[in-house]
Amino acid sequence: MSVLIFVEISEGKAKPSSLEAVGYGAKVAEQLNVQANALVLGEIDQSELENLGGYGATKVLHVNDARLNKGIIQAFANSLGQAVEKENAQVVVLAKSSLGDAVAARVAGRLKAGLTSNVVELPDTSNGFRVKRSIYTGKAFANTDVTSEKKILAIKKNIFQVEPTEAKANVEAFEPNLAEADFGVNITNTEKAATDGVPLPEADLVVSGGRGLKGPENWGLVEELATILGAATGCSKPVSDLHWRPHHEHVGQTGVKVSPNLYVAIGISGAIQHLAGVNSSKCIVVINKDPEAPFFQAADYGIVGDAFEVVPKLIEAAKAKL
Repeated sequence: MSVLIFVEISEGKAKPSSLEAVGYGAKVAEQLNVQANALVLGEIDQSELENLGGYGATKVLHVNDARLNKGIIQAFANSLGQAVEKENAQVVVLAKSSLGDAVAARVAGRLKAGLTSNVVELPDTSNGFRVKRSIYTGKAFANTDVTSEKKILAIKKNIFQVEPTEAKANVEAFEPNLAEADFGVNITNTEKAATDGVPLPEADLVVSGGRGLKGPENWGLVEELATILGAATGCSKPVSDLHWRPHHEHVGQTGVKVSPNLYVAIGISGAIQHLAGVNSSKCIVVINKDPEAPFFQAADYGIVGDAFEVVPKLIEAAKAKL
């Protein structure tokens, strides 16, 4: 018996959300008195694999198959399914993401496992297996009893903080039985993301702008503050619809959902669709000249003022402190 954690990688490193998943999975393994193992697919440095031990993984199964670098979902799902069977995993843990959702659904169908998404706390194993999850785009919570023999938990980003240690994991090569059909998608070309900055879904700090900035020519304020803070940049839906910013920066119910430690909203009124994408943020700072802007109701800190006066002062202050 074991707990198996699926680890996503990007640019040769484990994603921060997956490191949270490893820490979470290790705690679940402690509860069940079993071992926590991790699965990593694709090319990555040996040291990165061993360092997963610092987050709680005892053993890391590594599939060093260059074909997996293309991120083909069926190949990932079949690899994870076979790893679950090999390790006799009772619980599978992974970070909730676009890739995680697609992989988890396929593995759950294959193994007839109960799949619970948006998990926000460790399970209650005192009487069965009950997990708390976020529902209605973060407006409420539900407690779900998972009764299947195998269980898959997709944890919400930024709900489980881990402090890495110097421990090292044992790394074991794993060769799943993958057919050519698993790589049926023919990818002829790949391109790097449009930005070299912090990936928005993984960012701990996000600075977003809305129509209050009046035009794309004023976006330097957002970018400068984001650069100083080491933050990702985002925008509201109207801004992306107007083509002021690319669509991959659109934060909201129909765009990217973020869970940073700090979310700064500049000139965004706070429509319910936008709030649905940011309400998991630990701290929300709103800058808007309209004191009646709905976003102030959700803000931890609010500044009523003109963005063109307030943001330069924030940039000055940030430069002095950082």
